[in-house]
Amino acid sequence: QVQLVESGGGLVQAGDSLRLSCTGSGRTFSNYAMGWFRQAPGKEREFVAACNWSGGSTDYADSVKGRFTISRDNTKNTVYLQMNSLKPEDTAVYYCAAERGFLTTPQAMGVMPTSDMDYWGKGTLVTVSS
Repeated sequence: QVQLVESGGGLVQAGDSLRLSCTGSGRTFSNYAMGWFRQAPGKEREFVAACNWSGGSTDYADSVKGRFTISRDNTKNTVYLQMNSLKPEDTAVYYCAAERGFLTTPQAMGVMPTSDMDYWGKGTLVTVSS
C-alpha cells in the first residue's frame, strides 16, 4: 500500500514558476514509476509527465514539453514537478500517481487508462492568472 500526498500548489501569475511535490509512504517507493496528471474544471484527467523508477527515463505531454520537468528523489520518497512559464491553461488540480514495476515506462503511464493506475494522491490546486 502506498499513500501519496501532493503539495506546492497555489495561485500564481502567467509566466511564474511553481514546484509541486508528491511524497509517498512506505519503503517501496522506488519500486514504482511515478506520474503527474491534471484535471481542469469540466475536463477529463490528462497526462502531464512521468518517470520510471529511477527517474532516468521521462516523458511529457506535448503541451508542457520544455516548460515542465519531472524528477524524483527515492531517498526522500518524493517526486517533483517543476513548472516554469506557467500559462492560464495550466490551471487544474494536479495529481500524482504510482504504477508498480521496474519495467513500467513513463511512456506507458502516458497512455494507460487512469483507472488502471495503482495509486493516486488527492491532488493540489494550481491556478494561473492572466
